[in-house]
Amino acid sequence: MPVLYSTLCLCAYGLFSNLRPSEPFLTAYLMGPDKNLTEAQVVSEIYPIWTYSYLALLFPVFLATDYLCYKPVLVLQAVSFVVTYVMLLKAHGLRAMQLLEFFFGLATASEVAYFSYIYNVVEPAHYRRVTAYCRSVTLFGSAAGSLTGQLLLTLAEVKLVHLVWATLASAVVAFVPPWFLPMPKRSLFFHKKPEGAIERQCDYTGALIEKVDNKVPLDNEDVSIASPATEETNTSCGLPDVLKMLLADFLHCYRRGPLLAWSLWWAVATCGYFQVLNYAQPLWENIRPSSDYDIYNGYVETLSTLMGAVAALLVGHLPVRWTVWGELVLCALSLLMAACVFVMVTLKSIWLCYGSYILFRATYMLLITVATYQVASSLDMQRYAMVFGVNTFVALLLQSLLTLVVVDSAGLGLDVFTQFYVYGGYFAVISTVFLFAGLCKLSMRRHAEQEVLSRSPVDTDST
Repeated sequence: MPVLYSTLCLCAYGLFSNLRPSEPFLTAYLMGPDKNLTEAQVVSEIYPIWTYSYLALLFPVFLATDYLCYKPVLVLQAVSFVVTYVMLLKAHGLRAMQLLEFFFGLATASEVAYFSYIYNVVEPAHYRRVTAYCRSVTLFGSAAGSLTGQLLLTLAEVKLVHLVWATLASAVVAFVPPWFLPMPKRSLFFHKKPEGAIERQCDYTGALIEKVDNKVPLDNEDVSIASPATEETNTSCGLPDVLKMLLADFLHCYRRGPLLAWSLWWAVATCGYFQVLNYAQPLWENIRPSSDYDIYNGYVETLSTLMGAVAALLVGHLPVRWTVWGELVLCALSLLMAACVFVMVTLKSIWLCYGSYILFRATYMLLITVATYQVASSLDMQRYAMVFGVNTFVALLLQSLLTLVVVDSAGLGLDVFTQFYVYGGYFAVISTVFLFAGLCKLSMRRHAEQEVLSRSPVDTDST
């Protein structure tokens, strides 16, 4: 019953916190009569604040999540969502919308607490099932929210502000479940098990990568931690001790070549993926203005979410030897992602733009799932959370730099079409890097095989 109760609370929270009918139409709403902001303000001065705040808050929130034992950070996330959508309804002006993006960045960074919580209150036998439930419900909430918003807009002909009211109502409902969750008594770093206590595995990493829109069904991400059923007392660690542990694990893990290669793709591709997702709506708004035409962003977001989930599930059935061909597959599919971005911006057809966006997201979902499996397969259990967190942090750091140079009005402040040419070129560069990496790897492998054959004794005698 405690497992069922906690799972139901988390699933309810995950469903309603991701049920956001207004999200596919945010740019149209901000540039419409309700907020009356210009495209330059929305793209170059408001949206970048989310990137900067997410980056700045990710590591402090990660440490706070562990120190406070998860539940308070879940409550903080729920509060942040409510504040975000209250401000989206009631606040006006550039500064208010920038503050709104800060609160949304806080909510995004706080997602670290969502998946990590459940593994501290359930037994190991329930991990797989509970993970499937929680991840499925967040995907369903995101898809259902987009579809609901589109249906309300198209069939009921509601105004965009009514979609924001619906999103706020969902956030208010999501505010309730975290308060009823049991409070864990120990955590991964600050409140550890005593030496010699029985260890268990804990899938702690999904929370670190779950926003990277990457809501990807993952397996094999385990962290060693004490079982609540066998744990009587905890030992507490100070911040210096925790930082020393993280630094030691970092140096140990990133010395491994295969892990470094997959982590590199993870970080650089996630950076570009975030940029395309963040600024796709302004691109659509330029191609097909919502003030003059019906828009179908909700259908596109729904379909792209579902296609991404299907692509992630296909990974286990692909007959690819990733250890041999991984870099070349990354090269080919990164090139496909670059082509999708170029099609979106070059042909200026809204239908081709929608289709390319869906294919872009599905391809990324497939590859990020492969990258996750490959990274996980080369890690000790207790290092999963650290490596996945570092990869996410590096992705956000790169994204912040790209945003500052390309998007922000303090940098070049490029128009949205030019931005997407940059993003397409960015993925083309990624493809080129992994092409050379793949060819070098195959060459080294062939050379090693030839050396082995040359050293093997050859029997030329006949009998």
